[in-house]
Amino acid sequence: MLDTTLIFDAGLLPAMLVAMLAGILSFLSPCVLPVVPPYLAYMGGVSVSEMEQTTQARRRVFLSAVFFVLGLSTVFLLLGLAFSQMGRMLLQVQDWFIVVAGAVIMILGAHFVGVFRIGFLDRELRVDAGDKGGSAFGAYLLGLAFAFGWTPCLGPILGAILSLAASEGDVSRGTVLLAVYALGLGIPFLLVAAFFPRLKGVMGWMKRHMDRIEKASGLLLWTVGLMMITGQFAAFSYWLLEQFPALALVG
Repeated sequence: MLDTTLIFDAGLLPAMLVAMLAGILSFLSPCVLPVVPPYLAYMGGVSVSEMEQTTQARRRVFLSAVFFVLGLSTVFLLLGLAFSQMGRMLLQVQDWFIVVAGAVIMILGAHFVGVFRIGFLDRELRVDAGDKGGSAFGAYLLGLAFAFGWTPCLGPILGAILSLAASEGDVSRGTVLLAVYALGLGIPFLLVAAFFPRLKGVMGWMKRHMDRIEKASGLLLWTVGLMMITGQFAAFSYWLLEQFPALALVG
């Protein structure tokens, strides 16, 4: 018979998978993907053509990208702490809170699919970090500014992960979800910085299929919200443990 504490720990795995996919989809969103090459080049203090042609330029850009990802991760971890603490305060009504959070996530998913549009989620508030290109510290500051400034644009996906974190009712677990989300968003930045010439074609294909990517994002969010409302997230955790018993060793 499975230990319920182990199930509780392994039950975080589906949410972590969703958080990772959400981070990747955030990277692919219309307000992030198109600006990635010039943003990376600016952080590294080089031009886009230099980033494409010289290994030395890509090394500078990659180092800057590492500090940039650390900066945006700092903001998302703090958000994870805040929302997890809020969920912890609402433990007495956690069942209702999960239903409400699931409904909010479904609404955000419908926004992405195109059932309706929520106006303020289509806007972005960019924070000006000044002329900080070309240095590690400047890249870190730009990461902070990016996380704050693009939050409205990332709102549907980020809001879903924050709702998921709050529904955990545990600060450490909620923070883990936002850390995984930050990885999902940050790792593609590092890959583009390291392999920009090879990934130009892939990025071009993604830009041409942006509508489909948005709809896939919305479908993911809508499904997650429905699973939260119906309690299927817990059932999915049980199913994972039955199919992959080794996951019981997690935690």
